[in-house]
Amino acid sequence: MIQFENVSKKYRGTDAEVVKDISFTIPSGQIVVLIGPSGCGKTTCLKMINRLVKISSGKIYIDGKDIMDQDPIELRRNMGYVIQQTGLFPHMTVRENIEVIPRLQKKDPEEIDKRTEKLMKMVGLDADQYLDRYPTQLSGGQLQRVGVARAFATDPDIILMDEPFSALDPITRSQLQDELLFLQSKLKKTIVFVTHDMDEAVKIADRICIINGGRIVQYDTPEEIMK
Repeated sequence: MIQFENVSKKYRGTDAEVVKDISFTIPSGQIVVLIGPSGCGKTTCLKMINRLVKISSGKIYIDGKDIMDQDPIELRRNMGYVIQQTGLFPHMTVRENIEVIPRLQKKDPEEIDKRTEKLMKMVGLDADQYLDRYPTQLSGGQLQRVGVARAFATDPDIILMDEPFSALDPITRSQLQDELLFLQSKLKKTIVFVTHDMDEAVKIADRICIINGGRIVQYDTPEEIMK
């Protein structure tokens, strides 16, 4: 469970608050979508969870523990993170990209290999065909699939996804949304997903948080929001 308590963010050199006194709770095992227009503060909220953006005031708790009391590197290594441009290392193969954090954590090499094969299957990519390729040899949809696989590589409880499918064509995007829902039905992770597309939000979310001008406008189930 992730809890925001009176969280605000003001960037240095400006008086304007990007995020203004936000409080809400993200239940464990659910997909919560943050949605709103560009500049509304949704990505800032996401990045404050893994401390890529520093909180100006307020508190964020994960399972009752203040994130500011945790080592930021360990905090990030224990979360999955998927961004629009995948963030894959271009000089590493698909296998090396997926396995980079588990190997830093010195997990058992045999277990890492097994999990990599399993993850490739889960995201719909043939391991024999793709593991030794480099990112430049993949299509946009394949890159995003690898990005999702890497986010799940350490079996984290929390996955952060920042507009991961927005640059894709509509058919590939729909396929990846379906695959995410399939993965979630099996794994029940806590997923925080940023988008500006309400159709995407309604399709994948257990709960939707609408943000505008740095404030929460509505936070409810898709059904209630559609009403």
